[in-house]
Amino acid sequence: MRSATGEKLRQHLTERTRFFDEQVLAAVAAGIPQVVILGAGYDDRALRFRTRGVRYFEVDQHATQGDKRRRLERLGADFDALVLLAADFRNDDTAAALAAAGHDDTKASLFICEGLLIYLEEQTNESLLAGLRARAASGSRLAASLAVHREGEDSASVIAAANARRRHSAAEPWLTILPSGGQLALLGRAGWSVSESSNAVEGMLCVLARPS
Repeated sequence: MRSATGEKLRQHLTERTRFFDEQVLAAVAAGIPQVVILGAGYDDRALRFRTRGVRYFEVDQHATQGDKRRRLERLGADFDALVLLAADFRNDDTAAALAAAGHDDTKASLFICEGLLIYLEEQTNESLLAGLRARAASGSRLAASLAVHREGEDSASVIAAANARRRHSAAEPWLTILPSGGQLALLGRAGWSVSESSNAVEGMLCVLARPS
């Protein structure tokens, strides 16, 4: 029998995966030629949704990217349409790193932040999203999952309580959980305007935004 916690996590991941899969497929169908996945980890959309004329940029930490490259090379993966880019979102200029890696800021992009922003400080999130906005040509989109709590609650207290329940919080603490209005305001300050949102799962807001 699944525990209530396990069932909630399963629902959370299922809904989140469905949302981002739909955004990638919609972008590809719309002719967007670049998909940039921030905090990509072992994401496999560049393989699952490989499409002629679409280039994927995956950004994550050095160790993760090195391991992923070795695994993909063993599988004989085609790297012509996939760029594995190593960057530390806290210290590196991600926008500059994308430019150096061949990302074309004259062509539209879908930028994806799935399960990433909760692990970064609020100011880091704003800087990262503003950097992406600076590389967002006309027609670009941003898809992001945002950790939210009820209005009126204290964000610092919510974060502390959430981390206290997590097994790996010491190594990878959650750092940004805000009310929905706070998350949308952060996006606005970074130059993005939300056009669609989904909160099918409590505590998670998935949004599709466009350059404002």
